[in-house]
Amino acid sequence: MHIGLLRAVLDIPEAYSLKDKRRVIKSLKDRVAGRMNVSVAEVGQQEVWNRAELAFITVAAEKKVVERRLSEITNHLEQGHGWALLELKTEWL
Repeated sequence: MHIGLLRAVLDIPEAYSLKDKRRVIKSLKDRVAGRMNVSVAEVGQQEVWNRAELAFITVAAEKKVVERRLSEITNHLEQGHGWALLELKTEWL
């Protein structure tokens, strides 16, 4: 069993309130979780209206599957639909 964790810090320049931020984050979480077999949670900077820290975690029997999923998430985050990727960290558990 292989477990991959991807932590991302995002800047959300178009967010002028927590409501704006939550709209962007909810859309991102729904898209990623709906397309890939991953869990997503906001794990930091929850009260900061223009920043978000998200954790994406996935589990699979083969390491290649986990690597592919995390790579797809990374590619999606780098495209920046309403956000800018500031920091990215991958961990194996």
